[in-house]
Amino acid sequence: MGKRYERLTTPLVRDDGELRQASWDEALGRVADGLSRNAGTTTGMFSCSKATNEMNFLAQKFARTVLKNNNIDSCNRT
Repeated sequence: MGKRYERLTTPLVRDDGELRQASWDEALGRVADGLSRNAGTTTGMFSCSKATNEMNFLAQKFARTVLKNNNIDSCNRT
């Protein structure tokens, strides 16, 4: 077996190339800021064709209103 790693219990954020522990509010705020800066240009979303209609509706609503992107696909082509 390989090395055993411990699970993270707090989020990590990168400042000047170094990781440090942060609160969940700070970490999620950074995620939201990053998505806002890049919304509509670099994101897309996949949803599962086996999910309920309600779940697929919520996924497309999230993609269109939060990510400001119409790139959503709920039809798996496997």
